[in-house]
Amino acid sequence: MDYLIDIQQRWNGNRCDAMIALHARRSAASLADFHSRLPGRPSVLVLTGTDLYRDIHCDDDARRSLQLASRLVLLQEAGLQELDAPLRAKACVIYQSAPATVPPAENAAPDAGLMRVIMIGHLRDEKDPLTYLRAVPLVDPARTRMLHIGGALDPELAEHAQAAQRSLAHYRWLGGLPHEATRRELAQSDLLVLTSRMEGGANVIIEAVTSGVPVLATDIPGNRGMLGADYAGYFPVGKHDVLAAMITRCAGDPLYLGRLKEQCARRAPLFSPGQEQASVRRLVQDLLANQPLS
Repeated sequence: MDYLIDIQQRWNGNRCDAMIALHARRSAASLADFHSRLPGRPSVLVLTGTDLYRDIHCDDDARRSLQLASRLVLLQEAGLQELDAPLRAKACVIYQSAPATVPPAENAAPDAGLMRVIMIGHLRDEKDPLTYLRAVPLVDPARTRMLHIGGALDPELAEHAQAAQRSLAHYRWLGGLPHEATRRELAQSDLLVLTSRMEGGANVIIEAVTSGVPVLATDIPGNRGMLGADYAGYFPVGKHDVLAAMITRCAGDPLYLGRLKEQCARRAPLFSPGQEQASVRRLVQDLLANQPLS
């Protein structure tokens, strides 16, 4: 069956057969209006990150969204542990996807002989770019190039990035780049670093894994749910010295780097576009089964 999809910032009240809402707190008003004006119509709530790991534990609107939604979708398996048992019963996991990207042959080695490390994330507190910036001086500039892509959402953090770029020759902050250019830079890198304090299911992990780039990530539930409980590339939140040591190990220990690559390759099938599309279609079909359509 084909479906007609209408994407809105907030529901405009037009009649529809079902609603898919993103983020428990930000979509709370739309979800409440939908169930008030179209009682009996089904809805899906996708818990995308800050709502799962913060809002549903402290915000009344977010908690109400959990109760109103017919089904809940999480973006990685560890997120199920944040839900009480009755809510877990109506929840499922659908991993987001990304097609693989490989660098053009003529640009395959922009920093020949050096480990090219990249962080992709806007400069804001949840992404904790200071941990990355504090790790940069601790890695050998003769063996590594440290890149950073992300817009300056926090002016103070932007000042730190600019200062690091002035004083450290092996660090470059590229600012915010278009998505295609960002994916190209990622595909040309040897290692992705994710320093976030909170993640629901980071899309940049998916883009790295599907492009064959191993990951060093903070040891938080959202990352463990993406990369697996036994992944060998976790470091504690905020521990820049541990991160620097792991980057140094990756640059000098081919067996360790190879282990990370192999573990990421095993997760890659979870993030295929075909699997995501099939999962979403199954969810919608189940949701609308035995429902009278408009």
